[in-house]
Amino acid sequence: MKEHQESIIAPLLPLRDIVIFPNMVAPLFVGREKSVQAIEKAMAEKHEIFLAAQKDAKIDDPKPKDIYQIGTIGTILQLLRLPDGTVKALIEGQRRAKILRFLPEDEYFAVEVEPLPRVEAHGPEVEALIRMTIEAFDEYVKLNKKIPPEVALSISSISDPDRLADTIAGHIPLKVSDKQQILEITQPGKRLERLYTMMRNETQIIQVEQRIKERVKKQMEKNQRDYYLNEQIRAIQKEMGQKDDAQNDLQELERRIKKKRLPKEAAQKVRQEFKKLKLMAPMSAEATVVRNYIDWILALPWYDKTKDKHDIKEAERILNEDHYGLEKPKERILEYLAVQSLVKKMKGPILCLVGPPGVGKTSLARSVARALGRNFVRLSLGGVRDEAEIRGHRRTYIGAMPGKIIQSLRKAKSSNPVFCLDEVDKMSADFRGDPAAALLEVLDPEQNYAFNDHYLDLDYDLSEVLFITTANALHTIPLPLQDRMEIIEIPGYTEEEKLEIAKGYLIPRQLEAHGLKPDQVQFSQGALLEIIRSYTREAGVRSLERAIASILRKVAKEFVKNKEKQENWSQRINQTSLQKYLGVPKYKNRETEDQDLVGVATGLAWTETGGTVLHIESAVMPGKGHLTITGKLGDVMQESAQAAMSYVRARACQFDLPWDFYQKVDIHVHVPEGAIPKDGPSAGITIATAITSALLKIPVRHEVAMTGEITLRGRVLAIGGLKEKLLAARRMGIKKVLVPKENEKDLKEIPQKITRSLEIVLVEHMDEVLLEALKLDDPKSLFKGPSPAEAPDLFSLPSPCQDEIRAH
Repeated sequence: MKEHQESIIAPLLPLRDIVIFPNMVAPLFVGREKSVQAIEKAMAEKHEIFLAAQKDAKIDDPKPKDIYQIGTIGTILQLLRLPDGTVKALIEGQRRAKILRFLPEDEYFAVEVEPLPRVEAHGPEVEALIRMTIEAFDEYVKLNKKIPPEVALSISSISDPDRLADTIAGHIPLKVSDKQQILEITQPGKRLERLYTMMRNETQIIQVEQRIKERVKKQMEKNQRDYYLNEQIRAIQKEMGQKDDAQNDLQELERRIKKKRLPKEAAQKVRQEFKKLKLMAPMSAEATVVRNYIDWILALPWYDKTKDKHDIKEAERILNEDHYGLEKPKERILEYLAVQSLVKKMKGPILCLVGPPGVGKTSLARSVARALGRNFVRLSLGGVRDEAEIRGHRRTYIGAMPGKIIQSLRKAKSSNPVFCLDEVDKMSADFRGDPAAALLEVLDPEQNYAFNDHYLDLDYDLSEVLFITTANALHTIPLPLQDRMEIIEIPGYTEEEKLEIAKGYLIPRQLEAHGLKPDQVQFSQGALLEIIRSYTREAGVRSLERAIASILRKVAKEFVKNKEKQENWSQRINQTSLQKYLGVPKYKNRETEDQDLVGVATGLAWTETGGTVLHIESAVMPGKGHLTITGKLGDVMQESAQAAMSYVRARACQFDLPWDFYQKVDIHVHVPEGAIPKDGPSAGITIATAITSALLKIPVRHEVAMTGEITLRGRVLAIGGLKEKLLAARRMGIKKVLVPKENEKDLKEIPQKITRSLEIVLVEHMDEVLLEALKLDDPKSLFKGPSPAEAPDLFSLPSPCQDEIRAH
C-alpha cells in the first residue's frame, strides 16, 4: 500500500446488499473473480481494503458509476478459501473514506481514497441523543427477536456518539440506501438523530405487523376450531348412520335449482343466493336465512298448473249436487267456464259472495274448485290487522316469512287454484298498516299478474287464480276493494229451500257422521218444517244442521242402549216427538201480533244474519211536547223518528188535529229488544205509521209489514236487503208487505216462490202507506181536513182547523 499525502491507494471490494461501518466486524463471502483478486492483493500487502456498496446489487460486473463514492477502509482479519473457489473473509471496518479516483487495473478495482476526518461531538444535546438512541434501540430489540439481547446490553455501555451510531447502524436491518445515508453523515449528532428517526419508523412498522399477525392468528385459530368441531359432528353423524349433510345438501339443492322451471328474474336471484350460500359456514345464521329463502322460491308453483275441466254439463251437475238453489252464483260460474273453453287464457274473475252466515258461501267456493278440476285453498281474513300478513315481511327482520297469499299458493301446489278469501269484511287496521289496502293489488286483475311479496322481492303472477271472497255485510268492505270485485248476493233460504236442503244434504251428512244408516232414522216433512219454524230462526241452515245433529245424537244413544233390538231397529222422527229430542220450541210460529193494536206497527229490518221483524210501539200521553225515542237506536234511526214526527205535524190539519197538539202531549217511540243496537233509515215509514196510529187512535193491521225511508214531505225512498226482509216477512206469517216503489226493479231478482206467497204493495208516499196499514172503515175519513196545499197560512186568522191559530 502506498500513501500519497493523506490519500491511500487500496484494492476495492464492491459489496452487494450490505454496508460496512467503522468498528464493525462482518464475514463476507466473495465469489466474483475481480473481488477475489482484490482480497488476494490486500492480503499480500497491509491487509487493508476499501469496502464500498453497489447502487444496484443485481449487476455482476459493476463500473465505477455503479459504486457509491463513500465507503469504509477495512482490515482483513481472516481469510478462508472454500473448495468451490469462493473465499470467506472476516473484515473489520476502520474509518470512513471517499474515492478520489479509480486507478487502471485489469485484474481488480484499485482506487485512491481520502479518509474522512473524524468529528468530535460533545454537549447536552449529544448526550440527550445518545440516551434517546439507546432507549429506542432497546425497544427495537424487544420487538425484533432476531437481534440478541446481549447486543443491547453491550451497546448501552458505549458513550462515544460516533462509535455508538456506527455500531447500532450495523445491527439494524435497514435498506442499503438508508444505511448508505447514515454512512455518509460525518457529524455524530446528525447521524444519531437520523438513526433515531429510522428506528422509530421501524418500531412502528413492527408493531403494526405484530397486530396484523395476532389478528390473523386468532381468525385462523377460530376457523381451525370450527372446522375441527364440524369434522367431529360429521364423524359422529356418520357413526350414527346419518349422511354427511353439508355437502350433500348443497348438491341436492343445486340439483333442485337446475330441475325447477323458474321465471328469468327468479332463476337469476336463486343462482346469486346459491353462490352466497356455498361461501358461508353451514352452521351460521346467515346460511339458514339464505337456505330458507331458496327453499321458498323452489317450493312455489311458478308454472305448475292443473288442467281445467271444460265440460259445462258436468260442472252444472256437480254444483247442483253440492248445493240446492243459489242460481245466480252457479250461473256466473258456468259463464266463466264457457268463456274459458273458448279462449286460451282468461284473467281470473274476482267474485265476492255476500250473505248471512250459514248460507253456504265457503262450501260453494269448494264446489267451484271441484267443478273446475282445480286445487282449492282457503284463507280466513277475520281479525287480520297487519299488512305483512298479506304482503309478507322483509328479509331484514328476524323470523321473516312470506305473506299468507304466497304461503297458501305453496299449499295449493298449483298456480291456478280456486282461492277462497273468507271474511273479507272483518279485516281491521292498526299502526302496522291496512291489510285491506294490501289486498287491492291481489284482487285487481290489472295488477295481480305482478304481485310483489316483500319476502320474495319477486313478481308472482296471480292472474290465473280464481279468487272467491266471502262476506256477511257489504258496507264494511272498503269501496276501493268493492270496486275490484263482482258482488253476488246470497240473501238466505226460504222454508221450502231449507226443507229440500235438509232432505238432500244435511240429514245424509249427519247420518254418516253419527254412524247411522238411512233406513234406521227417518224424518217426516212435518218434523223438518217444525224444526225450521220453531227451533231455528236464521237465514242459513247452520242452526238447522245443529238441531238435526242433536236429534241424531239422542237417537244414537237409544240405539246403543237397545243392543238386543239393533237388527230391526228404526226410528221415525215426527212433529209430535220433536219435544222429546229438542225440548220446548224456542220460537213461536208467528211473531206478529194476533190482533190489530193502536200505536203498534210492524217493520222489516236487515241484519248480518238475515232479515228480521221489528214491532215499533208508540204511546201518547199528556205532556209538554217531548219526543222520547228508546230501544238503543242509532243516530240514523233517531233521525228517521224525528222526520216521521215532522211529517205528522205537517199533516195535522189534514188529520183533523189541532195545530198545537204536540205542545200538549208527550210521544214515546220504543223498539223492543232494547239490548240489541239498531240503526238504519228503512224504519222511517213504520215509525210514522205508529205515531199516526197513536195520535188518531186508529189500529194498525197486524198482518201488514212495511219498510222504507221517509222524507219530510212524506216521500218513501228505496231501501236495501229487500230479499232478506221479504224472507223474514214470509217466515213470520206476514200476508201483506209495503215496499218503496223505487225497489220495483229488485223484485225481478227475487224468486217467485217468495213473491207469490206475499201481497207486495208498492208505495211512493206516506199517505198510501197509511191507507194500506191503518184499519179504516172509510179510507176517505182519514184525511178530513184540507191538504197541505189548501191549508191556510199559519200566520193568518181564522182557520178551518181551529178558531184561532197562533204563530210559534
